[in-house]
Amino acid sequence: MNFFDTNIVIEPGTIMKNMKSASEDLLLALYHAHGPALFSYVVRMTGDNALAQDIVQESLIKAWKHPAILEQGNDATRAWLFTVARNLVIDDRRSARFRRETPTEIIPEMPTVDETNAILDAWVISDVLSSLSEPHRRAIVSAYYLGNSVAEIARQEEVPVGTIKSRLHYALAALKISLQERGEGQ
Repeated sequence: MNFFDTNIVIEPGTIMKNMKSASEDLLLALYHAHGPALFSYVVRMTGDNALAQDIVQESLIKAWKHPAILEQGNDATRAWLFTVARNLVIDDRRSARFRRETPTEIIPEMPTVDETNAILDAWVISDVLSSLSEPHRRAIVSAYYLGNSVAEIARQEEVPVGTIKSRLHYALAALKISLQERGEGQ
């Protein structure tokens, strides 16, 4: 049996005896017989799949609670279910919840990236940089934060290019050791 098979017929007179023995089977049979068509109808009315599912469920439960409706036959039951679903949609549209809610594509609270690690990293780097001598710190900041070349740094500091290369080499080694001592390096 296909889950959305709508050719199932509920015979009049069988509902009341089935209610006593297998109410779950009745609700399942009711869903198989009318659920897919009812769902399509409600989706066309509302344009909202989640709301349509809720309304179909509520309609089927109302039918299950009124077994006399189910005794009238398949066509009458289907008509009753569609009427109940339509009334539930109308009730929802008239509700205060519907009037106050405005659908939007923009989520009001967009998730943000947790910047805690970046802030802590910057704090650790700042602390480690402060442990360097002034010439070594200027060389690192100029090269890695300001993006200056070795030649540009040498011109600014008025020292030979080899001295800047040496300062960068020893400053990076000192930074590595300092970070390892703090448990940050590999």
